Amino acid sequence: MLIESRPATDPEIAALVAAQQRELREADGGLDGQATVTHDDIRYLAVVVDGRAVACGGIQALDAGTGELKRMYVRPGYRGRGIARQLLVALEELAFRQGHETVCLETGSYLPAAIGLYTSSGYQPIPVYGEYVDNPYSVCFAKRLRVPA
Repeated sequence: MLIESRPATDPEIAALVAAQQRELREADGGLDGQATVTHDDIRYLAVVVDGRAVACGGIQALDAGTGELKRMYVRPGYRGRGIARQLLVALEELAFRQGHETVCLETGSYLPAAIGLYTSSGYQPIPVYGEYVDNPYSVCFAKRLRVPA
């Protein structure tokens, strides 16, 4: 398994994001307007197994000190192998290298596996923020990566 940086324009990243969005629509019952908008500054990591990208996630800057986890996804056939947890650690390291002290994220209340991953990795619930405020299914979390000097 290899974790590598990929541009947002990478075809395998695009395929993983499309699969994630399809799966979310199935899980949330096809709610309209639930897809989030990503900015041009998102930095993606891909998990590659046997030459194929099987998972992805990105960090998008919200402000100088805060990065937001975006588009975290593992193909169903590769779940249960610890890939998501390793990818999350790599994304936190990326956020730290970009100067972020905190990583926040939004997920759906209907995604208990995602919530379990985040809470077991030290993420704490926070109030719903930004574009997620009007989404009744949004739950948000944050993790402090370092204590400011």
